[in-house]
Amino acid sequence: MTNPAKDTITMFGAEWCGDCRRTKAQLDGLGIEYTYVDLELDAAAADVAKDISGRTNIPVVLYPDGSHHVEPSNGDVESKLRELSLI
Repeated sequence: MTNPAKDTITMFGAEWCGDCRRTKAQLDGLGIEYTYVDLELDAAAADVAKDISGRTNIPVVLYPDGSHHVEPSNGDVESKLRELSLI
């Protein structure tokens, strides 16, 4: 995987991860466009996610402003989307 695009939201996750499924469902429900990186299909992307967050926890949600969340709550994601005027 190349570096994530700077003008979009990128979410690193895996299907077995409950928090990943919840965050993905939240973004989908809000109609937010984002790039989903499945760490089960792209093992090298796990290193990219770790480089961004400094941790191995997922999901890692990278925002267009360069900030990120690791294992965010729905409230965390909603607050950030409002800050970025995406919702």
